[in-house]
Amino acid sequence: MFVAIGWVVVLFSVIGSFVFEGGHLMALLQPFELLCIFGAAFGAYVVSNPVSTLKKTLKALPTCFHGPRYDKSKYIELIALLYELMQKARKEGMMTLEADVDNPDESVLFQKYPRIVNDHHLRDFIIDYLRMMSTGNINVLEMQDLMDEELVTHHAEESLVANAIQKMADALPAFGIVAAVMGVVHTMGSVGAAPAVLGEMIAGALVGTFLGILLSYGFVGPVAELLHAKGRAAAKPYHCVKAVLLASLSGYAPSVAAEFGRKVLFTLDRPTFQELDDAVRATKMPKASS
Repeated sequence: MFVAIGWVVVLFSVIGSFVFEGGHLMALLQPFELLCIFGAAFGAYVVSNPVSTLKKTLKALPTCFHGPRYDKSKYIELIALLYELMQKARKEGMMTLEADVDNPDESVLFQKYPRIVNDHHLRDFIIDYLRMMSTGNINVLEMQDLMDEELVTHHAEESLVANAIQKMADALPAFGIVAAVMGVVHTMGSVGAAPAVLGEMIAGALVGTFLGILLSYGFVGPVAELLHAKGRAAAKPYHCVKAVLLASLSGYAPSVAAEFGRKVLFTLDRPTFQELDDAVRATKMPKASS
């Protein structure tokens, strides 16, 4: 919603100021200039990106109009799940997690947190490292290095679309100049026309430069930056899992390991100590009442 609001503000500020100063709105309506700029930009985007990136673009663009995938309540569920896993491993041994890891869809523990389980990439991330921890043949530094490598790969994949769109945004002013030059060439070919006609043709040519810059800095560039921000936010659940598992592998108690996971979260999404403590205590209630 805020994306649409921002675009409306951009249009109102730019077009509105032009009209309020006495500009003629119809002079800005240049469909062939738009065709030249958008067509060239789209063609260049297709040429410069593999099919996989083009498919990811179609999936990523709608997310600009959605809220964050993880909020405070979902992070509480994630850390509570990790706490329960570490608590079970601490009391009964890592090998007792084998059934949960091998078949999370039938695990009672995992199924208590369906929103986390339905995030298949994050679920697999948790399961893979729990499986490694259960072998007992890996130390903290080795696992941290491996996690860092995987997170770098994850960040690179998440940034593909945003980087590609940013490159297109950078190219739009140049395509606007191309459209303007073509308009000037057309004008020079009609140099014998009436001054009023020539003025209209020159105005149309200049609109190409205007549109290229406006589309780049007012529309496409901000979308690329928003996708970058969403990519950084999408990595936070993985960093949270990393912090909890490494703390547990280092010998910290599950409640302390959970605090490690809480601390790596962005302030806006980070639950308070009391909120997390209440969630952790709630996981113990069924056993306490039985």
